[in-house]
Amino acid sequence: MPHLALYTFGVLKSPLADPAPLTREFHESGEAVYREIDRHPGYIARAEAADRSLGARTDFDSDWGEWGEFAVPAWYGKGRTAETIALAATLSLWTDLRPAFDAIYAGLHRAALNRRYDWFERTGHPGHVFWWVTDGVIPTWQDGVSKLEHLHDHGSAPHAFTFHHSFAPDGTPTRIKGIGPKSDQVR
Repeated sequence: MPHLALYTFGVLKSPLADPAPLTREFHESGEAVYREIDRHPGYIARAEAADRSLGARTDFDSDWGEWGEFAVPAWYGKGRTAETIALAATLSLWTDLRPAFDAIYAGLHRAALNRRYDWFERTGHPGHVFWWVTDGVIPTWQDGVSKLEHLHDHGSAPHAFTFHHSFAPDGTPTRIKGIGPKSDQVR
């Protein structure tokens, strides 16, 4: 049975290392959000650095194991060192669209989404992309970047889509009741 891969990417208004209250607030809320999502039905796994003791949630130098070398879209132009990184990215696997939607648009993650413009720049690029993978396949960071860039350049397709314009594993367009917030639209 195929699984749903999800890559998210956002450019922060200031580096993660910035001690400003908003940056600290975003960074400190992350672990609680991850814990809640990790327990959600339909969640399978997410990319985590092999050595989480370093505290880096997104790091160019971390070993991400089978999730591959960390990568970002070509249009990301901010820092790449521990002191200058100004991004947040996730890569995860889900059983289907409905459980992913339910987890993302509820609880602590929903509260964080409501604050996204406090923390993230408006880049004109999509903030997430989905695609289906064969059971047993672990998506890589580069897969996510390629899919996100394709979504930006060409819009939703069976191999790179959003909640609003989604596809079933067989490539047919699908609509699930309640899925499709207008903010998902790629302009």
